[in-house]
Amino acid sequence: MMKKKSIPASKPFLILFLCQMISALDVPLDSKLLEELSQPPTITHQSPKDYIVDPRENIVIQCEAKGKPPPSFSWTRNGTHFDIDKDAQVTMKPNSGTLVINIMNGGKAEAYEGVYQCTARNERGAAISNNIVIRPSRSPLWTKEKLEPHQVREGDSLVLHCRPPVGLPPPIIFWMDNAFQRLPQSERVSQGLNGDLYFSNVQPEDTREDYICYARFNHTQTIQQKQPISVKVFSLDSLNDTIAANLSDTDIYGAKPVTERQPVLLTPTGSTSTKVELRGNVLLLECIAAGLPTPVIRWIKEGGELPANRTFFENFKKTLKIIDVSEADSGNYKCIARNTLGSVHHVISVTVKAAPYWITAPRNLVLSPGEDGTLICRANGNPKPSISWLANGVPIAIAPEDPSRKVDGDTIIFSHVQERSSAVYQCNASNEYGYLLANAFVNVLAEPPRILTPANKLYQVIADSPALLDCAYFGSPKPEIEWFKGVKGSILRGNEYVFHDNGTLEIPVAQKDSTGTYTCVARNELGKIQNEVHLEIKDPTMIIKQPEYKVVQRYGQVSFECIIKHDSTLLPTVIWLKDNDELPDDERFLVGKDNLTIMNVTDKDDGTYTCIVNTTLDSVSASAVLTVVAAPPTPAIIYARPNPPFDLELTGQLERSIELSWIPGDENNSPITHFVIEYEDGLHEPGVWHYQTEVPGTQTTVQLKLSPYVNYSFRVVAVNKIGRSQPSEPSEQYLTKSASPDENPANVQGIGSEPDNLVITWESLKGFQSNGPGLQYKVSWRQKDVDDEWTSVIVANVSKYIVSGTPTFVPYEIKVQALNDLGYAPEPSEVIGHSGEDLPMVAPGNVQVHVINSTLAKVHWDPVPLKTVRGHLQGYKVYYWKVQSLSRRSRRHVEKKILTFRGNKTFGMLPGLEPYSSYKLNVRVVNGKGEGPASPDKVFKTPEGVPSSPSYLKITNPTLDSLTLEWGSPTHPNGVLTSYILKFQPINNTHELGPLVEIRIPANESSLILKNLNYSTRYKFYFNAQTSVGSGSQITEEAVTIMDEVQPLYPRIRNVTTAAAETYANISWEYEGPDHANFYVEYGVAGSKEDWKKEIVNGSRSFFVLKGLTPGTAYKVRVGAEGLSGFRSSEDVFETGPAMASRQVDIATQGWFIGLMCAVALLILILLIVCFIRRNKGGKYPVKEKEDAHADPEIQPMKEDDGTFGEYSDAEDHKPLKKGSRTPSDRTVKKEDSDDSLVDYGEGVNGQFNEDGSFIGQYSGKKEKEPAEGNESSEAPSPVNAMNSFV
Repeated sequence: MMKKKSIPASKPFLILFLCQMISALDVPLDSKLLEELSQPPTITHQSPKDYIVDPRENIVIQCEAKGKPPPSFSWTRNGTHFDIDKDAQVTMKPNSGTLVINIMNGGKAEAYEGVYQCTARNERGAAISNNIVIRPSRSPLWTKEKLEPHQVREGDSLVLHCRPPVGLPPPIIFWMDNAFQRLPQSERVSQGLNGDLYFSNVQPEDTREDYICYARFNHTQTIQQKQPISVKVFSLDSLNDTIAANLSDTDIYGAKPVTERQPVLLTPTGSTSTKVELRGNVLLLECIAAGLPTPVIRWIKEGGELPANRTFFENFKKTLKIIDVSEADSGNYKCIARNTLGSVHHVISVTVKAAPYWITAPRNLVLSPGEDGTLICRANGNPKPSISWLANGVPIAIAPEDPSRKVDGDTIIFSHVQERSSAVYQCNASNEYGYLLANAFVNVLAEPPRILTPANKLYQVIADSPALLDCAYFGSPKPEIEWFKGVKGSILRGNEYVFHDNGTLEIPVAQKDSTGTYTCVARNELGKIQNEVHLEIKDPTMIIKQPEYKVVQRYGQVSFECIIKHDSTLLPTVIWLKDNDELPDDERFLVGKDNLTIMNVTDKDDGTYTCIVNTTLDSVSASAVLTVVAAPPTPAIIYARPNPPFDLELTGQLERSIELSWIPGDENNSPITHFVIEYEDGLHEPGVWHYQTEVPGTQTTVQLKLSPYVNYSFRVVAVNKIGRSQPSEPSEQYLTKSASPDENPANVQGIGSEPDNLVITWESLKGFQSNGPGLQYKVSWRQKDVDDEWTSVIVANVSKYIVSGTPTFVPYEIKVQALNDLGYAPEPSEVIGHSGEDLPMVAPGNVQVHVINSTLAKVHWDPVPLKTVRGHLQGYKVYYWKVQSLSRRSRRHVEKKILTFRGNKTFGMLPGLEPYSSYKLNVRVVNGKGEGPASPDKVFKTPEGVPSSPSYLKITNPTLDSLTLEWGSPTHPNGVLTSYILKFQPINNTHELGPLVEIRIPANESSLILKNLNYSTRYKFYFNAQTSVGSGSQITEEAVTIMDEVQPLYPRIRNVTTAAAETYANISWEYEGPDHANFYVEYGVAGSKEDWKKEIVNGSRSFFVLKGLTPGTAYKVRVGAEGLSGFRSSEDVFETGPAMASRQVDIATQGWFIGLMCAVALLILILLIVCFIRRNKGGKYPVKEKEDAHADPEIQPMKEDDGTFGEYSDAEDHKPLKKGSRTPSDRTVKKEDSDDSLVDYGEGVNGQFNEDGSFIGQYSGKKEKEPAEGNESSEAPSPVNAMNSFV
């Protein structure tokens, strides 16, 4: 039979040109064929749907299309025909539909606002573009407004409004000062999403007159400036000098100090709000709070978690950013603002809607006359989009009828098409948030076969390698391909050939007799054509004498051989490598025809040498290691690392290069072998030194290649055989100019994380690789082998982009290009990735089990079709489990076992089965997403095996001539037990074994009394079970018959008991046996694997005390006797008592302590009474009389308890107050009388205090009349209190 590899198509009617899963128009056909085939128009490039243009430049509306014959173009504007011939400002590019509207020569962009649509038409149909909305960008000026200065108290919140003019597109907002420096922002001061500047609380340093809001309109490259805003922050210290002059007494009393405040939300307001965002967009939520101390913001999602890897916090966590949102991100998001005084929260209800996105976009159809086909257009969105069809740009309801066409919702069904059925169909999916428009043509072709592979092409292949002979073909209907060997040979069939759907003939293992001429024949109902190719088989290249491992002394000579054999018609080339790199450029290395010789070997020649032989068809290699050892010893010389180089100098500065020179340091008796040059990038990675290059030790200058946009510093390290020197001092810095990137990101990959997406990742460029500011990436992708154009986006300096709405597991061409503010990197290479995998669809079939023995089985299955895997085939998993044991007939839950077989394997072995058991298994296919459905459970049984050993063997009731044996059945009988086998033999005092006796016991017995044994004799017993398969493993035991009926003949220790306390335990036991036994006690922590600890018991006592134990710990213990065959007692377990708290004396209950406390309390009471009496006696104070004499009611001392002014009680306070502090009788404060403020009466603002803490200085207050005697004080507040209460 003919072995054929096929790639199944999704529809049987698709014509696959060159048998590739793509439409005909994307097949790489030759130019002659392209000129002959007709093709409906296809839009290849168009302007974006929302096209904002610069009003100062010409408007270019792009519309490019391909087709055969070349299409003609027309435009509509606002739904009506746009006659470009009547507008002198509008032209259309030749052989293109792109419009150019001349604005720079008098046109006005506003006159051309509107909705444009392009139509490309030829004789086979018409394709249309999206509706392209043209809008000129706008950057209006700021409206004139009068800005009042902001005067704010320290600690209050403040919002500076920006209110930029409405532009198209909206401007970017930032705040700067007069020196064009960005204003610093922090958790306390930050810019909101609306551009306003928010102060959670103001501080004195916020005072300035140049808060300026700037609006940058990127489209027109203009910046608009708002008038500067002035902010004045009044702090308490700044008020000290002006309180008395500017505030009345009442104001002073009402003033408050700077107090802390709990958070209050500045934005958003209220407790709840709503937010609607579209699928795939970036969700931005903001909360900014006022308060003192500055509140901290935290975000949570009610009833769920914030999405991992897509959640970011910005603006000091005041902004929650979620990228690539989906419907699952809908819900309530709560922001919580908290400081030490409390918290406040706000709940934002987020709803994610979705503009239409493709589930299945319609794809081009190429059919033969009489074939059937379908166009499918499926889209999703929120709300669900509506689907409408157009034919050649006309709604299908009013388009010309086609009897082969039937519309069924999102599908058009074609039956028995004819050439006149060719057309371009448009699918429109729309909802309130947008629309999708896709063109897909139906091209009906009738073409005879063509073979595109050149005639008489020669293929050369190495023997025993695969040979692939091409026969690229084209035709409609799809031609059938046949291969013949020789001009008149018979058709090729059989397993030695593989016939591919693209026409290629594969000979998996080509031999010498495969040489010859092969003929490919392609035929369909319209004709037949054939082509000949030639195959030559060559002998393989071999290395018949390989290089061998060598050890050579330093300064010696070594040679490696590499002798080859090759096909006489092939010309080989021999290359030698050292450590997988080129040989050093050194005349000491001599490459001959069959060998490599190294003269005057040095230590650096140590390494691996590889001989590589290449021909045009194959390559072989062989390697050997060279080890260099020291030469004979020489007189000792002190060697050391070299001293660091110095006097570094930079000369010849160019944009991409510079010359560095230096003076070497002392080499310290070991010649400098080379210098290592390192550099530091002070712009991107200050403090980090990188390897730049190295030069030989005889060189002191080097021309260094530089990268753009790097602030270079260089240093040099000298190296000799001893080691590296310290680095030199850094050179001066040199900043290179910016340039566009030289390279693109590496390791570009495309791997889907979900069935409907493609995750494109790459390694971001390092800082110095950016070559300039503004590093970004242009990410492009298109579905491989499909008539799609590249889709591109420009992203920030990230390393991942997710494409949504992709078909499941299809190949994509991907490329990532770097760009910065100065331009693009070179065009990147393309890589192939795949969209996300989905679980496999079907289970493996035809599962068969072959039981090999009682513990091993082999399982076979048929592989699943590759198209149903829906991902990378990783292998198959076999789940198997035991249902029941056939010997016990009891079911129990057993965990399933899993075996994984990698790759496309169709069989596997199941080891470790239990004999005589019933099993079930199933098989599942595995891809990168997971496992597919399980195959139906397959039941199989294992045969009987040998049993395990009996579960136990006990020997009891010893008498003079008998022993009683008791046993338990095997834990795993592994079949039906037939009998037990008991073997036993006596053991004499020298441990020699006597004759062996064997007894067969029925399987249903569990005990046996052995009689007629010798008295006082030790016996050894061997016991095992049998099934029909054979005997299982045996269990052994020993026992002794007694000397008489009263006293046992063998020693025994029994009844081991323990009495445990906290740190010790009393161990006792009973001993039976000969006198004068030497006992010992072994113990250890229960459950521990540590060795037993051993304590020797003095004398023949039957008790022992274990000391030094840990409280609250479980111990194991056993007792043994030495010199009596080393027997021991059974183990016993005990636990020490818990640790008891140490006894402490409660000092509070001691009599002496109570008496002492009473004496102290009495002494304190006496002191308080004395102080009170002395204070009352000091009420009539000379200062009081002096105040009355001066008739100034405002000058009064300060009371200690409440800070107001009262009478003094200290003789040292009889000092006159400073003159010039009097207040007029009308109780107003004159400016000239109060300029000296509080500073005149103390040191700075702190003033002076007397011994009781009252304040001495100038003050003013409300006068209160009081009696001449008594100790009441005035209620006038002090200036300090007045200042602290100012708000």
